Amino acid sequence: MWCYVFLVLLPTSLAFQLPFHLPFFTKNETVTTAEHVVNDFPRIAIIGAGAGGSSAAFWIFKAKERYNISADVDVYEKASYIGGRSITVHPYDNSSLPPLELGASIFVAANKNLWRASDEFNLTRQNFSLGGRTGIWDGEDLVFTAAVERYLTIYSLESPKWNNIANVSAALGYSNMTKDTAASFFAKAGVAKRFSYELIEGATRVNYGQNLDDIHGLGGILSLATDDARGIEGGNFQIFEQFLKRSGAQVHLNTQVSDISVSTSPSTQWTIKSSLGTQQYKAVILAAPFHSTGITIPSSLVDSIPEQPYVHLHVTLLTTTSPKPDPAYFKQSSASALPEMMLTTYEGVRNGKKEPEFNSLSYLSLVREGEWAVKIFSKERISDEFLSRVFSGQVGWVFRKEWDAYPKLTPTTTFPPVKVDRGFYYVNAFEPLVSTMETETVAARNVVDLLMREEFDAGICGSHLPISNSSESTTNQDFVLGWDC
Repeated sequence: MWCYVFLVLLPTSLAFQLPFHLPFFTKNETVTTAEHVVNDFPRIAIIGAGAGGSSAAFWIFKAKERYNISADVDVYEKASYIGGRSITVHPYDNSSLPPLELGASIFVAANKNLWRASDEFNLTRQNFSLGGRTGIWDGEDLVFTAAVERYLTIYSLESPKWNNIANVSAALGYSNMTKDTAASFFAKAGVAKRFSYELIEGATRVNYGQNLDDIHGLGGILSLATDDARGIEGGNFQIFEQFLKRSGAQVHLNTQVSDISVSTSPSTQWTIKSSLGTQQYKAVILAAPFHSTGITIPSSLVDSIPEQPYVHLHVTLLTTTSPKPDPAYFKQSSASALPEMMLTTYEGVRNGKKEPEFNSLSYLSLVREGEWAVKIFSKERISDEFLSRVFSGQVGWVFRKEWDAYPKLTPTTTFPPVKVDRGFYYVNAFEPLVSTMETETVAARNVVDLLMREEFDAGICGSHLPISNSSESTTNQDFVLGWDC
């Protein structure tokens, strides 16, 4: 039954302390526009400067560099920073204290794109957590305390190419995992109900904010696939800044795209209207959740992109001089050695108990001698009264953020189109299957490869052949598609 856990091909960049600086680009809305050299090269627009959009620009750069392709790239980002859900804050707004990840926090060695990027860009990886034990709280009782074993498997060097998410899901053997809830999937696999609802559900609640009865089987599996979690010293956003810096793309921050329409020019396919004005493009890559962007597209295309619901999450970062939560809150004796990480299960609610007030509570690191950083995920706002009670009144700095943190991974066999129309591609079509920093870079690589083949008769690696035909990729375990071809 555990073969499913060990044979997952796409690693997750989530962790039991999951889920999100300022860019090197100016915040001026007209950033780089005045300096841009006008030429007759084809233009490609990328909307979104998170993991997907920044890596898409980088993959285009790789294709241009290898195969002498001439094209200009514009990246539009409505926010004032690069990184999407990868963003840091400093305790007390004191830049001398180590920054804390507010959102997308970690990746692992199996996340080959992010791992390779951190090496290539000379960024320092650091161990993400304090280590120690993990507990499971059901709202009224501490039901499980143990070291959590987390497993990841090999990231395939022979990635398929796809223009349909259902096809790649089937090719990777995921279809049976996405059509059922995780509860049903694990039950059919022979996993004990108590193990599923107490341990596995703790992982799905912290990683995706969803219970086993709601999330699909693949989401449940990937919630367990975290091992030796790492983050970038100073913040993971630096990877995405470097993707863009090295891509040579024109990056427009604080720039809202309002409309994508069919171009009337015979030499281009799409017109983009933004707060900077109107521009014509040969191709457009949308690397943001369409229904959250406020962008208007042709009415004939709207229905092809089903609305994707997201988990609305409250993130609370705080510092405390209490080395552990108050055992009394968890109905433990004052001498109890509580875990550094407390996950939760919904099983108590199923049995008539009250719902836990949080999804997860994690001690992250020392901020300074005798003061720890803590991160809490919850469905509702965490009150000051709760913090005072759990941390024995020893709370210093508090920072709260709420946002649509990740997609609801409900059981499904249908997905949005990767190719919305000729020259119009959608990176976030991958999100209903799985959503992580790493898979966004994988989805972006695939989209750029499609674009290059269809619009420039090229590709990131210059071949229309399946990757399995590459002898280098099959014999060199360090080979990473997109980087080494």
